[in-house]
Amino acid sequence: MKLHEYQAKELFSRYDLPIPEGWLAKTPEKAMKYVREHVGKEGFPIAIKAQVHAGGRGKSGGILIASNMEDACKAVHSIHGMTLKTPQTVGEGTTVNKLLLEKGVAIEREFYLSILPDSSTGSFLIIASAAGGMDIEEVAATRPEKIIRVQVDPLVGLQAYQKRRLAYALGLSGELFASFSSLLSDLYRAVMENDLLLAEINPLALTSDEDFFLIDAKAEVDSNALYRQKALLALYDSSEDDPLELEARKYGLHYIRLHGNIGTIVNGAGLAMASMDIIQQAGAEPANFLDVGGGANENMIEHGFQILLSDPHVEAILINIFGGILRCDILAAGVVAAAQKVGLQLPVVVRMEGTNAAEGRKILAESGLDLITATDVDDASAKLKALGFA
Repeated sequence: MKLHEYQAKELFSRYDLPIPEGWLAKTPEKAMKYVREHVGKEGFPIAIKAQVHAGGRGKSGGILIASNMEDACKAVHSIHGMTLKTPQTVGEGTTVNKLLLEKGVAIEREFYLSILPDSSTGSFLIIASAAGGMDIEEVAATRPEKIIRVQVDPLVGLQAYQKRRLAYALGLSGELFASFSSLLSDLYRAVMENDLLLAEINPLALTSDEDFFLIDAKAEVDSNALYRQKALLALYDSSEDDPLELEARKYGLHYIRLHGNIGTIVNGAGLAMASMDIIQQAGAEPANFLDVGGGANENMIEHGFQILLSDPHVEAILINIFGGILRCDILAAGVVAAAQKVGLQLPVVVRMEGTNAAEGRKILAESGLDLITATDVDDASAKLKALGFA
């Protein structure tokens, strides 16, 4: 579960991490009221920031710096209500309905700092760079030697030698070394105590007064740990979620919308990945990941099918089921019920094997629907290709 920047900063501030003075506004009027009452003539510059679950805001017009009241008014009205599209937003972009206003900081140097779990080693990975800022991805691609990585065993915790290694690699010594070490310890504690999958500070700013500030902050909570992170669960903002993903969640379906034209219904994540390969072998692109799971019933299958048909980009559907816990006749009954309700207009390729496969095929054959049956995955790929949606 992703947190907004203002939520991440509020969380980190509880660990004494240095956050610039700021205020959240949900309307342009409240934003300007804050500027007049808390910034005035002497408090500029200020940053006006779109609050969306995506990076790349600065390059897309979602972060503007105002040096006076007129600039602030223009920036507030420019960003609030805009449809912000960045490399990390989905679809046509995200509508901005919340703003974070922050007083400016006199930045002398910028660093990058993040902490995230590394599943390949069972450790936590701290990533840092003295080349922080908006172009950190380019730095990682073109100058990888500028990126420092330190692995921390969660059973042992962050050690003094690891903090020294990071600080010296960033060119920090003396009082700055002590300040950075303390900040790193606090951030690591925030990650561990809140089950974070990501804590990213970019940039971590060093001012001319040699103070550190978290200029931008991202945090993502492990959804599997939300049962014990009730306070963080209360921060969940569904307004940016894909409506079809929200609908799928109501019925216990695992659905992720992609950018292709062939919808899929499968049971099992491995089979889902294989089905995407089948689609790409046919020269098309998958429109979604939809795993109905092993315990799906007819009602879940029906709603999953309706969700696929609600996506205007879907031109055909591939159903690829291996009947185990989920019997093939249950799947077939759900598909028939959904197709009859919505009036199926799209071609559907069905490949099913396993428990009650013969019964499932019989239900589909007697439904009166124009369905395309496949004997195996190669046959499914060939029949998808023959539809001409490449």
